[in-house]
Amino acid sequence: MRVVLHADVEGVGTKGEVVDVADGFARNLLLPTRRAVKATAGAEAQAEGMRRRRALKDATDRAAAEEVAKVLVPTTVTVTAKAGAEGRLFGSVTSAEVAEAIEAQTGIVIDKRKLVVGEAIKEVGEHQLTAQLHPDVQFPVNIEVVAG
Repeated sequence: MRVVLHADVEGVGTKGEVVDVADGFARNLLLPTRRAVKATAGAEAQAEGMRRRRALKDATDRAAAEEVAKVLVPTTVTVTAKAGAEGRLFGSVTSAEVAEAIEAQTGIVIDKRKLVVGEAIKEVGEHQLTAQLHPDVQFPVNIEVVAG
């Protein structure tokens, strides 16, 4: 059966695509849950509009992510944490703390889930983590952990 997807369906396609799926899959899952509609001429025209809007939104999101990257890449964000005498932290610096520090120091709001901390940050000093604000835009964020 030929359907127009109204939502992203893993393994099938993304919103706005016209795809061929098994009749039972369409009748039992996609159509009742309103994830898709039967492909008619009108529905396919709507799908084209959805694809254009998605492409436009994707382009604006990518441009916004690149602007944030231009600001954050040369910047070093300072995070204050409690530390012992030897520079070891009591606990570790989390992505939420880094996101709060970025917002406080630069005014840029970043979701903590977009920050990838490789290894746990448990020492005072300079560290680097990765921010992925868009699937195509990934950049390093330099942070400096100071004892507070």
